[in-house]
Amino acid sequence: MVRLLRRERDLPVAAGVRRRDSCGASSELFLYYGSPAMTSDSSAAGWEGWDAYAPFYDWENRRTIGRRDVRFWTDLARRAEGPVLELGCGTGRLSVPVARVAPRFVGIDRSAPMLRRLRSRLRRARLTARTAIVRGDIRALPFRRRWRCRLVMAPYGMLQSLLSDEDLTATLEAAAGVLPRGGTLGIDLVPELPRWQEYHRRVGLRGPLSGGRRVTLIESVRQVREHALTVFDQEFVEWHGSRRTVHRFSLAFRTLTVPQVAERLEQAGFRVDAVLGDYAGEEWSPDASVWVIVARRR
Repeated sequence: MVRLLRRERDLPVAAGVRRRDSCGASSELFLYYGSPAMTSDSSAAGWEGWDAYAPFYDWENRRTIGRRDVRFWTDLARRAEGPVLELGCGTGRLSVPVARVAPRFVGIDRSAPMLRRLRSRLRRARLTARTAIVRGDIRALPFRRRWRCRLVMAPYGMLQSLLSDEDLTATLEAAAGVLPRGGTLGIDLVPELPRWQEYHRRVGLRGPLSGGRRVTLIESVRQVREHALTVFDQEFVEWHGSRRTVHRFSLAFRTLTVPQVAERLEQAGFRVDAVLGDYAGEEWSPDASVWVIVARRR
């Protein structure tokens, strides 16, 4: 088990580590020996595969979700009128536009390759002065005890990468711990996971990648019904001239329903303010293409 460092005397010497970031969080809380602690059952770990996905994440998402949800999250950040924390910030598809409108932005993710891409984006956008990017475990947020934000974001099915009830509960309780009374938690669920048809080695997407490369996504989908999991087996075939490189990994997501999440939110100290069926505020229904939950800290 990897040990999370929490006290100044535990810190190893690390070049370039700041003792305070611009969001008021203490940077020494972000340091680990090795990787952040995750579930002991690595065969069912929702974080697996994301490091390998990092070079292709933006390429694929530009062709799928695009910017459909950006306005929803930036509007929520504006209304929060305070620091924003994004869980599972990844490469920054939402982080950069949200950081533009939030007075302070903190992003946390366990994937170092994803975060390297996000840091590059923030530098190019000249947003580093009011942002802090943390490699850490969302189930045990590594912030000073009194640090608070006004909005916690869990976008685009992020909570569905938590493959056990225990991990979901720990994450919601951790989010409650950094929000003041009345603070907002936004959750975006992907409802179609259990309806996804199984298939094997289907060519999903093709197109150019940076640096003169081209890439093809070959995808398989498996439904593990006994565990309410949908598993995407990804194969990205990358061509650079005549050189061919194959990248294989799997991503697992858990089916979560609105009633399930609402019950967990109540137990974690939230009240549900709204359940939406799209990013424009339409009423929720079980058949909606998007399930968005907005909750307040009690």
